[in-house]
Amino acid sequence: MKLMSNELFKAVRYALYAGATAAIGMSAAPVFAQDAGDQDSQKLETITVTGSRIRKADVETAQPIIVLDRATIEKQGFNSVADILQNMTEAGSPPISRSSVLASGEAVGGYYINLRNLGNNRTLVLLNGKRLGSDTGGNQDLGQIPMAAIDRIEVLKDGASAIYGSDAIAGVVNIITRKNYDGAQVDAYVGQYDQDDGAMQTYSMTLGTHSDRGSITFAAEYSKSDPVWAKDRDWSKYPQGPNHPTTGWTAVTQWGRFFMPAGFCGNAAGGACSLNPGGDPFNPADYHKSGAGGPIADRSNANEEMMVQTGVERHSLFVTGDYNITDHIKFSTDLLYNKRSTTSQVAGYPFQPANQIPGAATPYIGLSGDSYYNPTGHHVTNPDGTITTTGGSLVYFYRRGWEMPRVEHDDLQTYRAGGTLSGDFQLGDHNWNWDVGAYVNTNDLAQIKRGDFNKYRTAQAIGPSFFDPVTGHVTCGTPDHPIAWGTAPGNCVPWNPIYPAGSTATGSLGDPNVQTVLFPEYHSTGRTKEVDYSANISGSVFALPAGDLAIAAGYEHRNESGSFVPDSLAISNLATSLPAGPTGGKYKVDEYYVEVDVPVLKDLPLARELSFNVAGRYSKYDTFGDTTNGKFSLTWKPIDDLLVRANYAQGFRAPTIGDLYGGISGTFPFYTDPCDTSFGAAATNSAVAARCASGFGGQPGVPANFRQICQGGTPCTGPGQQSGVNLYSGSNPLLQPETSTSKTAGLVYSPSWISGLDMSLDWYRIHIKNAISGDTLTGQLDDCYIRGIASRCTAVLFKRSASTGTVVYDLTGGINQGWIDTEGYDLGVNYRLPEFSFGRFAIHWNTTYVAHQNAKATDDAPVESPNTSFAGNFRIRSNASVDWSLGDFGATWGVRYYSSQKEKCSYDKAGGPECNMPNYTAPDVGPGLYPLNRVGGLAFHDLSARWSAPWNATVSVGVNNAFDKRLPIMYSAPNSQFLTYGGWDIGRFYYLRYSQKF
Repeated sequence: MKLMSNELFKAVRYALYAGATAAIGMSAAPVFAQDAGDQDSQKLETITVTGSRIRKADVETAQPIIVLDRATIEKQGFNSVADILQNMTEAGSPPISRSSVLASGEAVGGYYINLRNLGNNRTLVLLNGKRLGSDTGGNQDLGQIPMAAIDRIEVLKDGASAIYGSDAIAGVVNIITRKNYDGAQVDAYVGQYDQDDGAMQTYSMTLGTHSDRGSITFAAEYSKSDPVWAKDRDWSKYPQGPNHPTTGWTAVTQWGRFFMPAGFCGNAAGGACSLNPGGDPFNPADYHKSGAGGPIADRSNANEEMMVQTGVERHSLFVTGDYNITDHIKFSTDLLYNKRSTTSQVAGYPFQPANQIPGAATPYIGLSGDSYYNPTGHHVTNPDGTITTTGGSLVYFYRRGWEMPRVEHDDLQTYRAGGTLSGDFQLGDHNWNWDVGAYVNTNDLAQIKRGDFNKYRTAQAIGPSFFDPVTGHVTCGTPDHPIAWGTAPGNCVPWNPIYPAGSTATGSLGDPNVQTVLFPEYHSTGRTKEVDYSANISGSVFALPAGDLAIAAGYEHRNESGSFVPDSLAISNLATSLPAGPTGGKYKVDEYYVEVDVPVLKDLPLARELSFNVAGRYSKYDTFGDTTNGKFSLTWKPIDDLLVRANYAQGFRAPTIGDLYGGISGTFPFYTDPCDTSFGAAATNSAVAARCASGFGGQPGVPANFRQICQGGTPCTGPGQQSGVNLYSGSNPLLQPETSTSKTAGLVYSPSWISGLDMSLDWYRIHIKNAISGDTLTGQLDDCYIRGIASRCTAVLFKRSASTGTVVYDLTGGINQGWIDTEGYDLGVNYRLPEFSFGRFAIHWNTTYVAHQNAKATDDAPVESPNTSFAGNFRIRSNASVDWSLGDFGATWGVRYYSSQKEKCSYDKAGGPECNMPNYTAPDVGPGLYPLNRVGGLAFHDLSARWSAPWNATVSVGVNNAFDKRLPIMYSAPNSQFLTYGGWDIGRFYYLRYSQKF
């Protein structure tokens, strides 16, 4: 679909270019705890809902909170909660970006937030103060909530396990929905990239009414984002990018590579051959010699069939209501339904001899010497008229299923229902509030895949076959033991793999009957369910000179259960998809908390306010036991204009169902072997080369001039390529919770002598111990050979072939080991200028500076590994914007800045355009060079303009990434399957938004 690719779309473009010359701009303005641009009389940090259970009249808080109200959200050019949050400077790399097209499972297509770059499952997401449901991996999809239902989003940038329990390590996102809405509103949003692709559209409706006794609000939304294809972007068009357009093409191609006997492809000894274009498969002279080093025509660019951004479609419905039973008792409820449909596509499966059938008599499968289509034998007509092949030899081959790309369609349906009974009462002279409530959240996943070979039926299709004159078909089996021709279960259609892509001849992979037999649909299902009961009470206990001592206490019980059941053929390893075992498990937790707020001083010199807050939470799990976590917060106002705040918090993250009970699954990981003498660290670092050669850590040494082997059984032609061996990952039922300490301290300054100016500066440090991490083959190899950690070289983790040095076995899973430590600063400036005759201006500036983010892979690692400024980690992220308004018109111009990144050199290791730091040495690597390439910082400019129409409507037009910033090539492909950072804009994006209120 090419949305708006017409005169209207062109008109929008020209209007926006004209607007740019007038210096009006962006929609993604940074937001402070309270937007002084919208509410002049209020200060920063006036929201206390998130991070505390105590209600206070004085709402200035010790905790660093960002609030994005509805007006701020509507000014931005992004169309999902996740996109808005992802553009906060405190956000890290997107955990599962839409460019992670090879990702699979429940989480694909969801929108997640990763605060402080510590992982999305270390950020807790709440809906109206209660947990949002998650999948078996603990991923909470922000896209479940329709934008039309949102009143504001509160982001707590501090640990809060003492208040909310597990996962609140990096922070908490609380999505608060509209209540007491009266009226109706319809909204429409359409947009697309400058390349006429990636069309997005959202349509929503909000209805509400309220009275003295209660209210009800209804919001419905439909949204759709079309896919973007890798072939349509220069940085994703080729496997190794535009600087190396012919590198990285695989030897497993749509043309096929066949290991023929003597006499084929002009080679007396035989060997790897491919059929000439238009050639006769039965004529040995119509073949030519092929291989990984052959002409580009004999290799395959898999990116041509891949999406660089998946397609997503959503249907959402949210209803919230409340009813005042008495003046002091109220019942409230919310209901949510969301259906997320995601479609992704990657290139057809690279079929190869290693695709053996478990338990088969022969280890590999190839084209049978008795196949009617085998060109190495000759046809014989039998007395009964059948034609068989005799004298043929078994032909092993590599052939990509180009005609049937691998397509995955995921439908995830979410149902949520909650109810709360709340009230208040008087105890002496003090007010108390209470509530009891419950909710249930279920996610049902239906996953359909097509494009992987059915190994059993493929073995039949390339096994013995003959021509049957009675049916007129080439038939599987032998004349004495035929297999009925047809596509029904139990039948067979012979396949001739020698026909190249583009052929529709009978028996070719372009034959619909062959496709039906070899490529069935694979169905997987998943379900997660969360049931929660809670009771809370809060109020003032007694009066102190500086105010009331307040307390809150509560109890929460939560049951989590989940399962994911792959297709039976995947479980039995009878499909070329990754083998996978079922996931299933459950756990329950009982928790108690108490929070006390103590005012110490008030209205005194150098102590306009001094108070502290103490909280603690006890959690008892039926999986690992119990844990207690506390928090201490201090608020001090030496003068009215200045707030000083500090926090110390303990936190934890419990293992998820997937961590504990996930099934063993196969994977063909992308990695760079550090022992590779062309692209690995051994090429430039003598210490690494010595470990590789000596057999460090009990592994066999690699041979001289060792090369990593990729798909097709040939040496990799570039870094970070896909393994040709099926390796494994799984869960760990012995995992323990990770623990954390969070420290923050900051200043909020709102000078009374400069009206409209607010500034904040916050320091943070988070230290995570016993970290739960998903292990990777890259991590294992780097720790073993680059960092010299012997415990990471054990054969339990990976094994090398004693003869070739190739990694032939690997098992990754969740582990508790090492630590993560990050420290940094958040700066915020918000200034609303006085009103002028030509309009009013508001300036916003938010910056996050990461002083360090370091890690130790294991407790016995000799030194820590610095991650700051390395691929996917930014030392500085900064957003700045200027907003202008005059009467019914307004405009915004903003800039999103990402600082430079470094990555290991893949090319020009002695120095050059793609390795500008060839003499770098790394403290965690040891002696020797560790060449790096530094990728410069990027700035994206966003422009928007709006008009409030006299018929109670608002029209906005805008463009994100207005100057179409060219993305740099990054061979480490951080958060992406392609050679750039997965969180950047992939093109100039135009949009039009219309909002009508009634």
